[in-house]
Amino acid sequence: MAVNPQLAQDVWKDAGSNVLFTTFELKRTDQAAEQAAIQEFVDRYQAIIRSMRIRAEKANVRAALGFSNAAWDYLFPDAPKPKELETYQTLTGPKYSMPASKGDIFIHLRANEEAVLYEMMSQMQLFLKDFTTVVDETKGFRYFEGRAIIGFIDGTENPQMEDAVNYAIIGDEDPTFENGSYAFAQKWRHNMDIWNHLTTETQEKAVGRKKFSDLELADDEKFKNAHNVASQATIDGVEQKIVRMNVPYSDPANNNTGTFFIGYSRYWKVTKTMLQNMLDQNDYLLTFSDILSGQLFFIPSRPLLDKIADGELN
Repeated sequence: MAVNPQLAQDVWKDAGSNVLFTTFELKRTDQAAEQAAIQEFVDRYQAIIRSMRIRAEKANVRAALGFSNAAWDYLFPDAPKPKELETYQTLTGPKYSMPASKGDIFIHLRANEEAVLYEMMSQMQLFLKDFTTVVDETKGFRYFEGRAIIGFIDGTENPQMEDAVNYAIIGDEDPTFENGSYAFAQKWRHNMDIWNHLTTETQEKAVGRKKFSDLELADDEKFKNAHNVASQATIDGVEQKIVRMNVPYSDPANNNTGTFFIGYSRYWKVTKTMLQNMLDQNDYLLTFSDILSGQLFFIPSRPLLDKIADGELN
């Protein structure tokens, strides 16, 4: 079968105007009870999304639900596993590291209205709260014309929309998990005082693009560790791509501002290669940023969610 985006969750387009990232950890007190509870939740989750698309038809609701490797082993111990699903371990480079963090269940919600996000998550929590704890909840937002909080257009390196499905969605190389996706979620906090004291010219050399027009700089105009150089991944001589839906988050009164990086990919090894390259080349963005968390999740196809809800996976 060919990749079919109609059978996938929302992993290949629409970063959204208002965004909610929520990571949960299973309590692991009663495995059988939690397996039953996740079946009910997955069924309810899909119903909540369908209902909200009717109730708020202009809200452009998008959603993705995923499980970490540890959660998969606990919830579906007798089921096959996606080929590249693993527990993300801290990656290190010469100067910086990208730490791993806890996380069993990951939910990524987007909508035009924040009220819609509130309604969806409050309903989902009715079914999650008894067997999970919240590890992190981050509210993201669209910053003007889709810019990162550092002022540059974000997502320029994404594949063309027409091609995105082939980079974000698993194909027949792993037929049991076709139309699923690997999601890597990572939270960055930026020292905006450092960044804002740089000249625009220095910022452009650090990112590798013009700040206003988004035009890419010539190679000899960039820093050697410019972000759009360090974050590339080439495997077997071919440049690889993923689908990024990064958004800023901020609590400006407490000087807590950053980027929630979310990358959806057909192959986890592509995202992992990009991350390691950023570390090995000391990506300029790391010089004024702290990475707070990171974990890999598998995003099942919608038919596979149905199997989970029906108890056919464990």
